[in-house]
Amino acid sequence: MAETVVSPLIDKLISLLTQEAELLSGIDGEVADIKDELESIQSFLKDADARAAAEEDMSEGVKTWVKQLREVALRIDVFIDEYLLQMAQHHPQRHGLSGFLYKSARFIKMLKPHHEIATKVQEIKASLQKIMVRSESYRFQTAGQGSSSSAQNVRWNDPRKNSLYLTDADVVGIEAPREKLIGLLVKEPSHRTTTLAKKVYDHQTVRGHFDCHAWIPVSQSFNVEDLLRSMINQFCKGRMESPVSGIDAMDEESLINELRDYLEQKRYVVVFDDVWKIDFWEDIRLALLDNNKGSRIMITTRNRNVADFCKKDSDVQVHKLQPLPAGKAWELFCKRAFQFDLGGNCPTELEKLSRGIVEKCEGLPLAIVAIGGLLSTKDKTVTKWQNLHDSIGFELGRNPHLAGVNKILSLSYEDLPYNLRSCFLYLGMYPEDYSINCVRLIRQWIAEGFVKEIKNKTLEEVGRGYWIELIHRSLVQVSEVDFDGNVRRCRLHDLFHEIVLQKINNLSFCHVLSKQESSLDGLTRRMAIDGVSYNELKGFEDTHIHSLLLFNLDELPMSFMNTFFANFKLLKVMDFEDAPLDHVPEDVGSLFHLRYLSLRNTKIKKLPKSIGKLQNLETLDLKQSLVSDIPVEINKLPKLRHLIAYYCDYKDDFSLSWEKGVKIEKGIGCLTDLQKLYHVELNHGGVDLIKELGKLRQLRKLGVKNLTKETMRALCASIGKMNHLESLEVSSISENEIIDLQSISSPPQCLQRLYLKCCLEKLPEWIPQLQHLVRIKIFWSKLSDDPLKAFQNLPNLLELTISRQAYIGEQLHFQKGGFPKLKNLGLQHLNGLYSLMIDEGASPLLEGLVIGPCLQLKEVPSGIQHLRNLKDLRFVDMPKEFEESLDPEQGPCFRIIEHVPVIYLYHKIGTGYYNSEWIRILRSKQINQNCI
Repeated sequence: MAETVVSPLIDKLISLLTQEAELLSGIDGEVADIKDELESIQSFLKDADARAAAEEDMSEGVKTWVKQLREVALRIDVFIDEYLLQMAQHHPQRHGLSGFLYKSARFIKMLKPHHEIATKVQEIKASLQKIMVRSESYRFQTAGQGSSSSAQNVRWNDPRKNSLYLTDADVVGIEAPREKLIGLLVKEPSHRTTTLAKKVYDHQTVRGHFDCHAWIPVSQSFNVEDLLRSMINQFCKGRMESPVSGIDAMDEESLINELRDYLEQKRYVVVFDDVWKIDFWEDIRLALLDNNKGSRIMITTRNRNVADFCKKDSDVQVHKLQPLPAGKAWELFCKRAFQFDLGGNCPTELEKLSRGIVEKCEGLPLAIVAIGGLLSTKDKTVTKWQNLHDSIGFELGRNPHLAGVNKILSLSYEDLPYNLRSCFLYLGMYPEDYSINCVRLIRQWIAEGFVKEIKNKTLEEVGRGYWIELIHRSLVQVSEVDFDGNVRRCRLHDLFHEIVLQKINNLSFCHVLSKQESSLDGLTRRMAIDGVSYNELKGFEDTHIHSLLLFNLDELPMSFMNTFFANFKLLKVMDFEDAPLDHVPEDVGSLFHLRYLSLRNTKIKKLPKSIGKLQNLETLDLKQSLVSDIPVEINKLPKLRHLIAYYCDYKDDFSLSWEKGVKIEKGIGCLTDLQKLYHVELNHGGVDLIKELGKLRQLRKLGVKNLTKETMRALCASIGKMNHLESLEVSSISENEIIDLQSISSPPQCLQRLYLKCCLEKLPEWIPQLQHLVRIKIFWSKLSDDPLKAFQNLPNLLELTISRQAYIGEQLHFQKGGFPKLKNLGLQHLNGLYSLMIDEGASPLLEGLVIGPCLQLKEVPSGIQHLRNLKDLRFVDMPKEFEESLDPEQGPCFRIIEHVPVIYLYHKIGTGYYNSEWIRILRSKQINQNCI
């Protein structure tokens, strides 16, 4: 509520008064007075917010008071940004006589602005004093802000966070329906709700049974053509095929024909998740032909009428979600509420209250998970439990169905610390069903000022702690997890998305401009634009906006962009990712406050020199743009933390030139806050430029390309100074350029990811010393000695790839006890490999294995039968006799791999990164029978 606006504003004012006092020359006293007034109000804001949100408070007075306070806080925020911009524009940087004359002229010009500023300050102070006086009539209770005002009470980076990502053991009450639906999927159609449907969809039995798969979220305002394109793209991606040419230009009829042709000879499964409209099936059914191959379609919906509508022309099996039985509901609650202590068991003194809470949830898993997640963050005392029991009882008792759950989820939001509230509300700026890149989101949080400094932690680490806290509280859904368990992407549950949209509108936190809502009302500092036509954007002007996110735009003409920056002088976050943009005007340099600029996946080819004026810029994201040269003016940005600039051409085959970096100029060593520099072309700038990289002591991720013998030693010396480096990628200028990395005298001990794309002849002796390595990928290294000896004892290695003649020997031997945590292994393009042996007890946790092309490997590797945890096995362009030996009916080697759930044979069919076709091998008699 108001605290979400007031508390960060106080932090901002404190920062200005302590760190940038010179910019407040002349008004520092007034700003301090405003801060003091806000701090006085803050002492009872928690009570005011609670009363304004309470249904039982029928008086509109408190709500009006909170609204007025929020508006004044926004006015203060805008005023501070405008004042700082004005000071930055007139700040003198000249010396001597010219400096004196400049200062004199500037003083004359600033007389009127200072008078206007003083007037504004007095108006704001008067408004605050009136609000303070009116607050006395409401008798607000003053209280310590506790968790709602201090980030210190938030649990950061809990080492037990891996328990958050649900495995089958974490899910309660779906065992029987899951098995039922798996059976139905391989026999007859089925419809179900999201959680259970996803578990069924991801099950190994289902995955292995179908040739292609697609999971399609369906929003309330879905577009048929977009759904059809998504299906085609998912089918192609899952089969490692290149995207269909010209798909973006196809109309509905062409897309239907493309899908029917594609699926004609394939057994497919498609899940349409969260269908709202009754006539949805009518819009989509023609694209999904019945080819008599056992294909299946699953629909999840909250509306029984959707399922009934499908029955008119289809054989439909409806599975209705039942509330969890009392025993399962209790089990789920205990897993969530006591997940981090007490062994998942409820203490005796809390059992009565806990069972009362579970009973009120009436078997609704979403409510149980939300409240359990909330209670997991609370002290395990009767008082805390009683307070929560009493506050949720009214809501659940009044409406135990969906609306009641919404109230419960809102309660979880209200319990968040104020800075986490802002972080959570920020998710509402993304469209419904959008899979959000977590790194992108955290950088935006930092640019917004939501993330607070903690000693000995980077802001990025603190931001990830915030993110983990939101997961702890079951407020977001994890949609993609990396190989090492770190969350890559997330999304808001549909229920929460609705709640967040309501709150960001009520709080004036953000305005979402979409096809459904194209009008603007009231002051706001943030704007998200989703799918709005250019005609509606032309007249859009709001000088107060400081964050702008764009989604699904068809057009951004140069004429619009040329006037754009003049209308948005206060921007801090500007995200053009995926926008139809090919030009950045010179006027971008006028955005003094800009901290986050993303031009990812745009057609931008060149950055203007004025980029050097963005003194507050922290993130510049140019990934998959066409920028190849970074202006030397970039070296004037002292606060830059992330410079991401590279382009991959997926139409070409994988090679050293497949991925291109950018050229940078000397002076890069001035960017001492830089944490990510990825990728830099080292064949420009010489040894002096490479030596400057050694000054970047805060680097966490570094990618360099076109390394030569002459520049090798300078790079090694620079890397030795990067004590915080976590990810390193080194690529040589050619496949035959021999690179010796042994001269890194002090290799970064924090290194977790290592990518070497160069001829080594010999592995650096320091690699076995790096105990934190989780991923190693080597290409074109031409090693003659077995590299497994250097890698096998790394205690945390999860992923290993040896490819493109990285090893030119004849034999690889995985010895017993080696690679204790390895999950994924790739052995590809090893032309000399004749024998591969895997001892029993080697790589006991291996889940994914890719082999080939290895033309000399004529037999299935001995020992695969020992890999009992193996889930996915792929052979690429292997010799004919090798593939024939895997025939499930007659192949002599099939017995070695028959325990693996999913087995594929891949064949390269043309140029391009994804241009492959594959054949699936059936693994067991049971599956064979189900597939007949």
